[in-house]
Amino acid sequence: MLFKTKKFERQVSIHKKVLDSILSYCQMKHPHEGILILKGKSKQGNILIEGLVIPPFSYSGPTFAGFPHSFLPFDISYVGIVHSHPSGTANPSVTDLHNFFGLVSIIVQSPYGDDDIFAWDSNGNSIKIIII
Repeated sequence: MLFKTKKFERQVSIHKKVLDSILSYCQMKHPHEGILILKGKSKQGNILIEGLVIPPFSYSGPTFAGFPHSFLPFDISYVGIVHSHPSGTANPSVTDLHNFFGLVSIIVQSPYGDDDIFAWDSNGNSIKIIII
């Protein structure tokens, strides 16, 4: 084998103030889904989330949320999206996986507490979240 590929476990690190902003936004949008873009950086499997962006022209309802990607300005600090599931389940739907954006998708389930946030990769595998 010419090249060795080091396998590493992904994890998401999120600042507490960013988590609080996410939870507040989800509570504000309830009973509709809310959607935000995650800003940060990724290095060796660790995705650090440092900020949020409200996507331009976003739309939502009780069972959906989205935005047209063509209106996003180019920004290499976008690492994924976060959206809420007012129904109370944090598992990604098939639609969530088909509309995956970036490196990570975070889903917040109702009632939007500190323990109601979950991260997923593009295959629907769970990613560990660390609050910093």
